[in-house]
Amino acid sequence: MADGSAIEWTQATWNPTTGCDRISAGCDNCYALTLSKRLKAMGQAKYQNDGDARTSGPGFGLTVHRDALDIPRKWRAPRLVFVNSMSDLFHGKVPLPFIREVFETMEACPQHTFQVLTKRARRLRRLAPNLPWPKNVWMGVSVESSREAHRIDELRGVPAAVRFLSCEPLLASLGQIDLSGIGWVIAGGESGPNYRPVDVRWVAELRDRCTQGHVPFFFKQWGGRTPKEAGRNLDGRTWDEMPARVAV
Repeated sequence: MADGSAIEWTQATWNPTTGCDRISAGCDNCYALTLSKRLKAMGQAKYQNDGDARTSGPGFGLTVHRDALDIPRKWRAPRLVFVNSMSDLFHGKVPLPFIREVFETMEACPQHTFQVLTKRARRLRRLAPNLPWPKNVWMGVSVESSREAHRIDELRGVPAAVRFLSCEPLLASLGQIDLSGIGWVIAGGESGPNYRPVDVRWVAELRDRCTQGHVPFFFKQWGGRTPKEAGRNLDGRTWDEMPARVAV
Protein backbone atom coordinates (compact mmCIF):
# COMPACT_ATOMS: atom_id res chain seq x y z
CA MET A 1 0.00 0.00 0.00
CA ALA A 2 1.01 3.63 -0.37
CA ASP A 3 -0.59 6.52 1.48
CA GLY A 4 0.00 8.85 -1.45
CA SER A 5 0.37 8.01 -5.14
CA ALA A 6 2.03 9.39 -8.28
CA ILE A 7 -0.96 8.19 -10.31
CA GLU A 8 -2.75 11.35 -11.38
CA TRP A 9 -6.31 10.10 -10.90
CA THR A 10 -5.97 8.72 -7.37
CA GLN A 11 -4.50 9.63 -3.98
CA ALA A 12 -3.47 6.32 -2.42
CA THR A 13 -3.04 2.67 -3.37
CA TRP A 14 -4.08 -0.44 -1.45
CA ASN A 15 -2.98 -3.93 -2.44
CA PRO A 16 -4.82 -6.70 -0.57
CA THR A 17 -3.48 -8.99 -3.32
CA THR A 18 -0.32 -8.80 -5.41
CA GLY A 19 0.66 -10.55 -8.63
CA CYS A 20 -1.16 -11.29 -11.85
CA ASP A 21 -0.88 -12.88 -15.31
CA ARG A 22 -0.87 -11.39 -18.79
CA ILE A 23 -4.19 -11.87 -20.58
CA SER A 24 -4.33 -9.22 -23.34
CA ALA A 25 -2.15 -6.83 -25.35
CA GLY A 26 -2.34 -4.14 -22.69
CA CYS A 27 -0.37 -6.43 -20.37
CA ASP A 28 2.67 -6.78 -22.65
CA ASN A 29 4.73 -4.07 -20.93
CA CYS A 30 3.10 -4.24 -17.49
CA TYR A 31 4.65 -1.73 -15.09
CA ALA A 32 3.63 -3.83 -12.07
CA LEU A 33 5.44 -6.88 -13.43
CA THR A 34 8.63 -4.87 -13.90
CA LEU A 35 8.30 -3.33 -10.44
CA SER A 36 7.64 -6.70 -8.79
CA LYS A 37 11.01 -8.02 -10.04
CA ARG A 38 12.75 -5.07 -8.40
CA LEU A 39 10.80 -5.48 -5.15
CA LYS A 40 11.60 -9.21 -5.04
CA ALA A 41 15.32 -8.44 -5.46
CA MET A 42 15.05 -5.92 -2.60
CA GLY A 43 13.64 -8.66 -0.36
CA GLN A 44 10.12 -7.24 -0.06
CA ALA A 45 8.07 -10.00 1.60
CA LYS A 46 4.94 -9.46 -0.53
CA TYR A 47 6.85 -10.16 -3.75
CA GLN A 48 8.63 -13.45 -3.09
CA ASN A 49 6.04 -15.64 -4.81
CA ASP A 50 7.09 -16.29 -8.41
CA GLY A 51 4.48 -16.63 -11.12
CA ASP A 52 4.34 -18.66 -14.31
CA ALA A 53 7.33 -17.59 -16.42
CA ARG A 54 5.12 -17.58 -19.54
CA THR A 55 2.58 -15.10 -18.22
CA SER A 56 4.11 -13.29 -15.25
CA GLY A 57 7.48 -13.91 -13.60
CA PRO A 58 9.66 -13.23 -10.52
CA GLY A 59 7.72 -11.88 -7.57
CA PHE A 60 4.48 -11.68 -9.54
CA GLY A 61 2.69 -14.84 -8.53
CA LEU A 62 -0.86 -14.13 -7.34
CA THR A 63 -0.72 -13.77 -3.55
CA VAL A 64 -3.49 -12.93 -1.07
CA HIS A 65 -2.51 -10.67 1.84
CA ARG A 66 -4.95 -10.98 4.71
CA ASP A 67 -2.79 -8.68 6.84
CA ALA A 68 -3.56 -5.83 4.40
CA LEU A 69 -7.34 -6.00 4.76
CA ASP A 70 -7.61 -3.40 7.52
CA ILE A 71 -5.22 -0.78 6.14
CA PRO A 72 -7.93 1.63 4.88
CA ARG A 73 -9.60 1.57 8.30
CA LYS A 74 -6.48 3.30 9.69
CA TRP A 75 -6.73 6.24 7.31
CA ARG A 76 -9.00 8.81 8.89
CA ALA A 77 -8.86 11.57 6.26
CA PRO A 78 -10.90 10.81 3.10
CA ARG A 79 -8.91 9.50 0.16
CA LEU A 80 -9.38 8.28 -3.37
CA VAL A 81 -7.97 4.77 -3.14
CA PHE A 82 -6.87 2.70 -6.14
CA VAL A 83 -7.43 -0.94 -5.16
CA ASN A 84 -4.76 -3.38 -6.38
CA SER A 85 -2.37 -1.25 -8.39
CA MET A 86 -0.12 -4.35 -8.31
CA SER A 87 -2.72 -7.03 -9.04
CA ASP A 88 -6.25 -7.79 -10.21
CA LEU A 89 -8.86 -8.42 -7.52
CA PHE A 90 -10.94 -10.56 -9.90
CA HIS A 91 -8.09 -12.83 -10.95
CA GLY A 92 -9.29 -16.44 -11.00
CA LYS A 93 -6.99 -17.38 -8.12
CA VAL A 94 -8.52 -14.87 -5.70
CA PRO A 95 -11.21 -16.73 -3.69
CA LEU A 96 -14.69 -15.23 -3.59
CA PRO A 97 -14.73 -15.12 0.26
CA PHE A 98 -11.59 -12.95 0.18
CA ILE A 99 -13.04 -10.64 -2.49
CA ARG A 100 -16.10 -10.30 -0.28
CA GLU A 101 -13.89 -9.33 2.68
CA VAL A 102 -12.22 -6.64 0.56
CA PHE A 103 -15.66 -5.25 -0.32
CA GLU A 104 -16.70 -5.39 3.33
CA THR A 105 -13.65 -3.31 4.24
CA MET A 106 -14.59 -0.75 1.58
CA GLU A 107 -18.15 -0.68 2.89
CA ALA A 108 -16.83 -0.10 6.42
CA CYS A 109 -14.78 2.93 5.26
CA PRO A 110 -17.37 5.37 3.85
CA GLN A 111 -14.93 8.26 4.22
CA HIS A 112 -12.92 6.91 1.28
CA THR A 113 -13.77 6.39 -2.39
CA PHE A 114 -12.39 3.12 -3.77
CA GLN A 115 -11.44 2.67 -7.43
CA VAL A 116 -11.34 -1.02 -8.41
CA LEU A 117 -10.02 -1.91 -11.87
CA THR A 118 -10.00 -5.32 -13.56
CA LYS A 119 -9.33 -7.01 -16.88
CA ARG A 120 -11.36 -10.07 -15.73
CA ALA A 121 -14.71 -8.53 -16.64
CA ARG A 122 -16.50 -11.83 -17.10
CA ARG A 123 -15.62 -13.03 -13.60
CA LEU A 124 -16.55 -9.60 -12.23
CA ARG A 125 -20.01 -9.83 -13.80
CA ARG A 126 -20.49 -13.39 -12.54
CA LEU A 127 -19.50 -12.59 -8.94
CA ALA A 128 -21.17 -9.17 -8.70
CA PRO A 129 -24.48 -10.49 -7.25
CA ASN A 130 -22.53 -12.04 -4.36
CA LEU A 131 -20.89 -8.78 -3.30
CA PRO A 132 -22.05 -5.66 -1.46
CA TRP A 133 -21.93 -2.53 -3.63
CA PRO A 134 -21.70 0.55 -1.38
CA LYS A 135 -21.85 3.96 -3.05
CA ASN A 136 -18.16 4.63 -2.36
CA VAL A 137 -16.98 1.85 -4.70
CA TRP A 138 -16.24 2.71 -8.32
CA MET A 139 -15.77 -0.28 -10.63
CA GLY A 140 -13.78 -0.17 -13.85
CA VAL A 141 -12.45 -2.35 -16.65
CA SER A 142 -9.40 -1.92 -18.89
CA VAL A 143 -10.11 -1.38 -22.58
CA GLU A 144 -6.95 -1.02 -24.67
CA SER A 145 -8.51 -1.54 -28.08
CA SER A 146 -11.82 -2.53 -29.67
CA ARG A 147 -10.89 -6.17 -29.06
CA GLU A 148 -11.59 -5.59 -25.38
CA ALA A 149 -14.90 -3.76 -25.91
CA HIS A 150 -16.77 -6.84 -24.65
CA ARG A 151 -15.50 -5.94 -21.17
CA ILE A 152 -17.69 -2.83 -21.27
CA ASP A 153 -20.80 -4.93 -21.84
CA GLU A 154 -19.91 -7.05 -18.80
CA LEU A 155 -19.32 -3.93 -16.70
CA ARG A 156 -22.73 -2.50 -17.57
CA GLY A 157 -24.30 -5.38 -15.67
CA VAL A 158 -22.50 -4.52 -12.42
CA PRO A 159 -24.43 -2.41 -9.86
CA ALA A 160 -21.55 -0.05 -9.01
CA ALA A 161 -22.27 3.60 -8.19
CA VAL A 162 -19.74 4.61 -10.87
CA ARG A 163 -18.65 2.38 -13.75
CA PHE A 164 -15.46 3.53 -15.46
CA LEU A 165 -13.07 2.60 -18.27
CA SER A 166 -9.29 2.70 -18.19
CA CYS A 167 -8.15 3.05 -21.80
CA GLU A 168 -4.47 2.93 -20.89
CA PRO A 169 -2.34 2.06 -22.65
CA LEU A 170 -4.55 3.08 -25.55
CA LEU A 171 -3.29 0.87 -28.37
CA ALA A 172 -5.80 1.58 -31.14
CA SER A 173 -8.85 3.62 -32.05
CA LEU A 174 -11.95 2.66 -30.08
CA GLY A 175 -14.19 3.98 -32.84
CA GLN A 176 -17.84 4.52 -32.01
CA ILE A 177 -17.52 3.07 -28.52
CA ASP A 178 -20.80 2.69 -26.61
CA LEU A 179 -20.54 4.67 -23.37
CA SER A 180 -24.08 4.09 -22.14
CA GLY A 181 -24.02 3.30 -18.43
CA ILE A 182 -20.39 4.47 -18.10
CA GLY A 183 -19.64 7.30 -15.67
CA TRP A 184 -15.94 8.03 -16.30
CA VAL A 185 -13.21 7.39 -18.88
CA ILE A 186 -9.45 7.49 -18.27
CA ALA A 187 -7.10 7.43 -21.26
CA GLY A 188 -3.35 7.47 -21.66
CA GLY A 189 -0.34 6.39 -23.67
CA GLU A 190 2.14 3.71 -22.68
CA SER A 191 5.47 4.43 -20.99
CA GLY A 192 8.71 2.50 -20.54
CA PRO A 193 11.63 1.40 -22.75
CA ASN A 194 9.37 -0.64 -25.05
CA TYR A 195 6.43 1.77 -25.16
CA ARG A 196 4.00 1.67 -28.07
CA PRO A 197 3.16 5.22 -29.26
CA VAL A 198 -0.40 6.49 -28.97
CA ASP A 199 -1.96 8.36 -31.88
CA VAL A 200 -3.40 11.78 -31.05
CA ARG A 201 -6.41 10.95 -33.23
CA TRP A 202 -7.34 7.98 -31.04
CA VAL A 203 -7.30 10.17 -27.92
CA ALA A 204 -9.20 13.06 -29.49
CA GLU A 205 -11.81 10.68 -30.88
CA LEU A 206 -12.36 9.14 -27.44
CA ARG A 207 -12.48 12.57 -25.79
CA ASP A 208 -15.10 13.68 -28.31
CA ARG A 209 -17.23 10.60 -27.62
CA CYS A 210 -17.09 11.42 -23.90
CA THR A 211 -17.99 15.05 -24.52
CA GLN A 212 -20.94 14.08 -26.69
CA GLY A 213 -22.15 11.59 -24.06
CA HIS A 214 -21.53 13.92 -21.07
CA VAL A 215 -19.05 11.41 -19.60
CA PRO A 216 -16.16 12.85 -17.52
CA PHE A 217 -12.85 12.40 -19.37
CA PHE A 218 -9.40 12.19 -17.76
CA PHE A 219 -6.30 12.18 -19.95
CA LYS A 220 -3.38 10.88 -17.92
CA GLN A 221 -0.35 11.03 -20.23
CA TRP A 222 1.05 10.78 -23.76
CA GLY A 223 3.74 8.44 -22.43
CA GLY A 224 7.17 7.71 -23.84
CA ARG A 225 10.30 6.28 -22.27
CA THR A 226 9.14 7.91 -19.03
CA PRO A 227 5.51 8.57 -18.04
CA LYS A 228 5.85 12.35 -18.00
CA GLU A 229 8.17 12.69 -21.01
CA ALA A 230 5.57 14.12 -23.40
CA GLY A 231 3.28 15.75 -20.84
CA ARG A 232 -0.49 15.39 -20.82
CA ASN A 233 -1.93 18.36 -22.70
CA LEU A 234 -4.56 17.66 -25.34
CA ASP A 235 -5.65 20.53 -27.58
CA GLY A 236 -3.86 23.03 -25.37
CA ARG A 237 -5.28 21.98 -22.01
CA THR A 238 -5.32 19.20 -19.44
CA TRP A 239 -8.39 17.02 -19.05
CA ASP A 240 -8.91 16.20 -15.37
CA GLU A 241 -12.64 15.51 -15.29
CA MET A 242 -13.83 13.19 -12.53
CA PRO A 243 -17.15 11.78 -11.33
CA ALA A 244 -18.67 13.47 -8.32
CA ARG A 245 -17.58 11.84 -5.06
CA VAL A 246 -20.53 10.89 -2.91
CA ALA A 247 -20.40 11.31 0.86
CA VAL A 248 -21.81 8.04 2.16
